[in-house]
Amino acid sequence: MYFQFAILLAIILTYSIIAGKVERYPVSAPIIFLTIGLILGPIALHVFNFNFNRENYQLLSEFALALVLFSDASKANLKVLKHHFALPSKLLLIGLPLTILLGYVIARILFPQFSWIEAAILSTILAPTDAALGEPVVSNKSVPSKIREGINVESGLNDGICVPILLLLIAAQKVQHIETSSFSYGLSLFADEIGLGIIVGASIALVGAILIKQGVKNGWIESSWRTTIIILISLSSFTFAQALGGSGFIACFVGGITFNITFNLNKPEFLEGSQGVGKILNAVVWLIFGSVITGWILPQLTLEIILYSLLSLTLIRILPVLLTLFNHKISLYAKLFTAWFGPRGLASIVFAAMVLDVNLPHGNTIVVIALLTILFSVFAHGISANPMAKAFLKSN
Repeated sequence: MYFQFAILLAIILTYSIIAGKVERYPVSAPIIFLTIGLILGPIALHVFNFNFNRENYQLLSEFALALVLFSDASKANLKVLKHHFALPSKLLLIGLPLTILLGYVIARILFPQFSWIEAAILSTILAPTDAALGEPVVSNKSVPSKIREGINVESGLNDGICVPILLLLIAAQKVQHIETSSFSYGLSLFADEIGLGIIVGASIALVGAILIKQGVKNGWIESSWRTTIIILISLSSFTFAQALGGSGFIACFVGGITFNITFNLNKPEFLEGSQGVGKILNAVVWLIFGSVITGWILPQLTLEIILYSLLSLTLIRILPVLLTLFNHKISLYAKLFTAWFGPRGLASIVFAAMVLDVNLPHGNTIVVIALLTILFSVFAHGISANPMAKAFLKSN
C-alpha cells in the first residue's frame, strides 16, 4: 500500500514542478493524471491497485469540488459579472432544464428498458458542468471576460441546483409513484437544499471574512496558518450545509462570492492554499479514476452506452444552450464556445456514487454511462480548451 501511495505522490510532485510548462500545451492536468492512472492501473502495468471504496472516493471528490467552487467564486470578476449576469442566469434557468429534458428524451429512446425515473436520473446526473475541468477556459485571458465569468457561475451553481432534483427522483423511485404529497415534498426539498446552502455559505464566509480582518489587524494570525484559512472556511461551508440538509455545493459557491465581496485585503495570499490543496485532491481523483474506475467500466460498454455518452457531450448540451442564447447579444462563436464547454466531472462522479446507494433495476448501467461520459469529457474538453480559447482572438 505504501509503495502505491509513494508512486502516486511522486507523480503529483513531479507534475507540480513542471505544471507551468505543461499547461501551455493543449493538454489539461486531468488528462495527464487520468492517462497515467490508465497506464499504471489494472488495464496495463498493474502498478496501481487501490482498494478505494466508493464512500471514500465520493468524499474525496466532494471535498475537491468544494475547494474548487469556493476558490473560483472568491476570485471571480464581480464587476464583469454584474454587467453580464444575463448569460449565466439564462444558462441556469433555461438551458439547464432544457438539457435535463433532452437528456431524458434521448435516454428513453436509447434505453427503452429504463423506467421514466431512471431516464430522468441519468439526464440529471449528466446535466451539471464541472468547474475544475473548465478551469483552463475560465483562466484563459483570450476568452472574453463575460464568457469566462458566465461559464464559471454556471458550473458553480448548476450542480447545487441538480442535487434536490436528483434527491426528489430518488425519493420517487422509492415510493414508485408520484402523489400530490410527493410534489409538495419535492418543492420543500428543493427550497431546503438551495435556501440552506445559500444561508450557510453566506454566513460562514461573512463571519470568516470579519474574523480574518480582525486577525490581520491585531496580528492574531500566525503566518503559516494564512494559507489554510480558506480551506477551512470552504470545507466548513460544505460540511455544515450538508449536515443541515442543504446543498454543500451551493454553500461553497455562494460562500466564495460572499467572501469575494466582503474581503478586500491581500486575497491571493489567502487563496493560494485552497487552490493548491484543490489541485492535489483533483490529481488524486483523476489518478484513481484512470486506474480503478476506467478498468471497471470498459468491459460493460455497449453501443447504446457509447452513443448516449457522445450525445450527452454534444447534442444534449449544445442544442439547449444555442436555443437559450439565440437572442443573446454575443457573437456566434461565443455561443458555440459556451455550448461546447459543458465538461462533466466531479459533480457527476458524486451523483453517480449517490445512485449506487439506490436499488435501481438498471442503476449499474446508469453509472457506467455517466462515468464513460466523464472519461470522454476529460479528453475532449481538455484537448480543445486552449485551441478554442485562442480562436477567440481570430474571431473578433
